[in-house]
Amino acid sequence: MSVRKKRLILLAGVALGALGGLVAYTQQSKPLDPFEEAMRQREMYLETFGILPGDLFVEEGKELFYRKGPSGKTLEECDFGLGKGVLEGVYAVLPKYFPDTGRVEDLETRVYTCMQRVQGFKPEEIKRDEVRAITTFIASFSSKAKIQVVPKHPQEIAMYNLGRELWYTRAGPRDMSCAVCHERYAGQRVRLSPVRSPKEGLGNEWPAYRFEEDRLYTFEDRIDFCYESIGIPKPEFYSEVHIALTTYILAEATKAGHSFLELPFFTR
Repeated sequence: MSVRKKRLILLAGVALGALGGLVAYTQQSKPLDPFEEAMRQREMYLETFGILPGDLFVEEGKELFYRKGPSGKTLEECDFGLGKGVLEGVYAVLPKYFPDTGRVEDLETRVYTCMQRVQGFKPEEIKRDEVRAITTFIASFSSKAKIQVVPKHPQEIAMYNLGRELWYTRAGPRDMSCAVCHERYAGQRVRLSPVRSPKEGLGNEWPAYRFEEDRLYTFEDRIDFCYESIGIPKPEFYSEVHIALTTYILAEATKAGHSFLELPFFTR
């Protein structure tokens, strides 16, 4: 049975489990802390299925990583930031400047780049779900690693500055910015979810499986969710907006000494 089919079967069971958890959640006199609820659901899935949904995305990403593209090469031939084929710890140092493309790239963009440049896929042949899975597989090698995003190259510094500008710029019909939520309301909750600032480690849990939505989110997906939540059209995947915001957020988390959580994380 393929990893994709196993994932579909498990996620069907996960959906039922999440529904049961939601019923139990609404029947409690005192709502559970969101983190505690996520950990309870996590343990339930492990006891029931022996595996977490995020682990299946990792397995699918592994298959895709070692799949040969039209060029006959696998993604082992790609340099993700620490040398060709090196995966251990690369997620912790990205985004960074890559000389071969002459631009700063986050992991998702780098995967997208290498699928074209190394493997020979055309842009229209690259499926977003495949990029998510490969990104999750590579990110798993940085589980609990210390975040080390320190802009040094002029383009990295420029990307950091652009990310900071985007972070504080108010826009859209609600006149909102990232900072309005994540700094002004840091430590509080929105829809029961805790709000964190970059200095509190924002960004250290993605990619993550969100059991309430029954899907895996990468960091770019999470940024898009924020944009949509405040009524601003979401940016294109692999765009400068995603890379700049990721650079700024993770650089600030680096300054504060944060590490990634278990990747892929399991959250509500």
